[in-house]
Amino acid sequence: MKSLGSIRRSFTPWNDPAAKPYIAFENVTKRFGDFTAVNNLSLTVFEREFFALLGASGCGKSTLLRMLAGFDEPTAGRILLDGQDLRGIPPYRRPVNMMFQSYALFPHMTVEANIAFGLKQEGMPKAEIGTRVAEMLRLVKLEQFAKRKPHQLSGGQRQRVALARSVAKRPKVLLLDEPLGALDKKLREETQFELMDLQQSLGLTFIVVTHDQEEAMTMADRIAILDKGEVMQVATPAEVYEAPSSRFVAGFVGNVNMFEGTVASRDDSGARIASSNGLTIMTKNAGAASAGSPVVFAIRPEKIKVSSRKPANDDVNVAEGEIYDIAYLGDMTVYHVKLADGHVVKTSSLNASRISDDPLSWNDRAWISFSPDAGVVLAK
Repeated sequence: MKSLGSIRRSFTPWNDPAAKPYIAFENVTKRFGDFTAVNNLSLTVFEREFFALLGASGCGKSTLLRMLAGFDEPTAGRILLDGQDLRGIPPYRRPVNMMFQSYALFPHMTVEANIAFGLKQEGMPKAEIGTRVAEMLRLVKLEQFAKRKPHQLSGGQRQRVALARSVAKRPKVLLLDEPLGALDKKLREETQFELMDLQQSLGLTFIVVTHDQEEAMTMADRIAILDKGEVMQVATPAEVYEAPSSRFVAGFVGNVNMFEGTVASRDDSGARIASSNGLTIMTKNAGAASAGSPVVFAIRPEKIKVSSRKPANDDVNVAEGEIYDIAYLGDMTVYHVKLADGHVVKTSSLNASRISDDPLSWNDRAWISFSPDAGVVLAK
């Protein structure tokens, strides 16, 4: 069985008709005065899922998190957790914990005291607190920093303390609001994998809010793309990237080239598209688009080959242009190729070897080409 992209794990309860969602947002609306932050939104999350809410600032993702945590109540609709309607239940009575971007550590307390704080508030016996704190310190690899204060730690270490404190009470659901935003790029990448490992070892349900596409793609089992308080698509990272449901999703996640056109003909094997810039496109991924309908053909830069030599098949999926810009990124090189009508096509090539056998430079004539299964037709 073929799949879109790599599979991180075989955990796919959303594909099981008998599986019951653990968290359900049912027709939820949230208004702040005249502003609608969340608009009649429905969404489900399964137990032990690492779920990401991805979108630009103001799309409603943090509002969803706050309503689930109990800091805000829906204007309309309801939120269910394990079958229980959460309306009217205060935050401290919900089996949910929230980790904020600021970490909110107590500056006058040591690392172990910060982790133990919530357990003491719950009245857990002292011996059990000591055991739980030691377990959390081992889990986040901070045993030797137990006696330090937050100001004596690096940003990544403070993030781990906040995480340990959040999971020490064994919440059913952990909510993470931009949890890695304060970290530098390299540390952020390392911590993403640590969060994934931690989530699976604890067996908890994680919901993360982020505007960072790479962060969501790396960590999440599924991603909900939000825009203006509405869900644009919910799917696995590979499905969101390789099979976006709309122009918005295609443009929001990663880089993409879009060609406006009309379906000239189609059959069971795909469609032939006449694009507005004269490029003839043959695609196997035409969806439900019918002959004569206006469509958008979307294709990712890495799916397009760029070469100084004209491809053998010059009838479809081929165009000549000029190298307009080049960016060498180490692991790959990005080319911008300007076609005859001025349309700039973005391509990227993996630098698999140290020396290129087809070097291209600014202002060189070049050919772009792609296979029939490289892109996808979007009807909206």
